[in-house]
Amino acid sequence: MNRVGSARWEGDLAHGKGTLRSASGAVSASYSFGTRFGDTPGTNPEELIAAAHAACFSMALAADLGKAGSTPRAVETTATVHLEKRDGRFTITGIDLDCRVSVDGLASESLRAIADGTKEGCPVSRALAAVPISLRVATV
Repeated sequence: MNRVGSARWEGDLAHGKGTLRSASGAVSASYSFGTRFGDTPGTNPEELIAAAHAACFSMALAADLGKAGSTPRAVETTATVHLEKRDGRFTITGIDLDCRVSVDGLASESLRAIADGTKEGCPVSRALAAVPISLRVATV
C-alpha cells in the first residue's frame, strides 16, 4: 500500500509560493513562507503532519479500545507540532497529543494504559519517533 502527496514551489523562499495536494485530490492547498513561519492564513507542512498524526492516533486508539472490549462512541485528538529554530535551522522539536475519548465503563487507568500503547504503535507515531511525543488523554 502506497499513499502519495506532491508539492510544487515557485520562486525564492521568502517571496515564493507553493501548492500541495494528495493524489486522491481530497487535499489541495497553497502554502508560503508566511503560512509556514508567520501568521499568514493558510496551511503548512507541520499543520499537515499534525492533522495526519491526530487522524492516525484517533483511528488506532478506537481500534485498540475495541480490542480491549471498550468500543468508544468518539475519539477526538488534537496534535500540536512544535517548530523551533535550532542550530540556525527550523526543526520539529516535539509533538503533543491531546485526546478526549467518549467511552463507557473504562477506568481512567485502563484508558491511559491503552492510549500509551497506541501512542507507541500507531503508524504515524512510529514514523515520527525521532521527536518526543507527549500524550494527554481524558474521558468526556
